[in-house]
Amino acid sequence: MLFYMISIAVVLIDQISKICVRIFMELGETVPFHRLLEFTYIENSGMARGLFPGYARLFAVIAILFVAGIMYYRKKGELRGKWMDIGTGFLAGGAIGNGIDRVIFGSVTDFLAFGSGRGIMNLADMAINIGVLCMVFAMVRAYVMERSEHKQQA
Repeated sequence: MLFYMISIAVVLIDQISKICVRIFMELGETVPFHRLLEFTYIENSGMARGLFPGYARLFAVIAILFVAGIMYYRKKGELRGKWMDIGTGFLAGGAIGNGIDRVIFGSVTDFLAFGSGRGIMNLADMAINIGVLCMVFAMVRAYVMERSEHKQQA
């Protein structure tokens, strides 16, 4: 249940934030927010940092396959535990959020700029990063627990 709640929350928050950016900002506009963050509205038809521009529809298909893979491995029991649920929830929600943009608009709305030279991202991208960190944490935690169990048995 945690997986679905996080996925749905990520998609909703991501899509609402992108709608607000499209309504209240002009394409290319920058609004300083904090010394570490500014809002800069761009449309990205490629992937991270604008790589492979014009392939948004292809990346939408990849997002669908990615989420299908997550669902398959969850059903199979390969991705289990609270931290895996959290991580995969953020990953799936982020992939779906950006996938929606790619299917409907042919590009992804990006607007979060953290310092110069770090690129511009959106909340779905942030969710994907959080998901990866949670999954790495879950794998490291499982590894450490497994090693400590082996040491106790020896």
